[in-house]
Amino acid sequence: MVLKIAIQKAGRLHEESVRLLRDCGIDFNNGVNKLRTEATNFPLEVYFLRDDDIPQYVEDGVAEAGIVGENVVLERQREVLVQEKLGFGRCRLSLAVSRTHPYQGLSDLSGLKIATSYPVLVSAFLEKHQIRAEIHEISGSVEIAPGIGLADAICDLVSSGSTLFMNGLKEVQTVLESEAVLISGKSLGAPQEAILQKLLFRIKSVKRARHNKYILLNAPNDRLGQIIALLPGMKSPTVLPLAEKGWSSVHSVVDEDDFWGIIENLKACGAQGILVVPIEKMII
Repeated sequence: MVLKIAIQKAGRLHEESVRLLRDCGIDFNNGVNKLRTEATNFPLEVYFLRDDDIPQYVEDGVAEAGIVGENVVLERQREVLVQEKLGFGRCRLSLAVSRTHPYQGLSDLSGLKIATSYPVLVSAFLEKHQIRAEIHEISGSVEIAPGIGLADAICDLVSSGSTLFMNGLKEVQTVLESEAVLISGKSLGAPQEAILQKLLFRIKSVKRARHNKYILLNAPNDRLGQIIALLPGMKSPTVLPLAEKGWSSVHSVVDEDDFWGIIENLKACGAQGILVVPIEKMII
């Protein structure tokens, strides 16, 4: 028995999806023009599909799981389960208007024609805010719509905002924050569910490792209590005596979000020789 998983064939999520599976210790070939491949060391078949098609394939059971943008899941409205947010492919679905438009607030959207590839999400957003506007559904090159007179505004995915700027547009309102997610069908067989749980275990271990750093430092024993208080670690820091009397080696794990603040406090408490080591996997 294997678990069939669909990932993007090409595009902004492809490389990170492949990297995630390989970081989970899963070996497979993703050669050019290959639509399907089997892992050599894990019960997994990988399908390479168009991003927009993945929710449908998972709902229909052609694939039992998939990696896809959260925005696509919500737009397509298929009967699938979001198993895990994956922490990559972050972007936002945003409304944008011409830089010359004197935009003051959402009410300014009333009566405008909005071009988008996400009519379901945009309709729901406008309805929620009681705004009447015309939605013009197009696929691809949404950002040129105002410049050629096709629409007054657009709603599209934004990462850095450079594409909007190059087309004379300004971002005025975020409709949705999105990232890559792992989805599954709602009725998996017991063997596929067991494989999915094993995959989830590996994914969560990789995600924890990416967000944490292993640090080693030398601490004077008379400041050890203060230094330990700064380093909770997974349970508590590891403390080992050094050959030099009055000093100890302290090992711990630090969340990347808190990293620099903790390092500064450690230095202030007398810590020396601080080493920072990336973590490949983190099992708890």
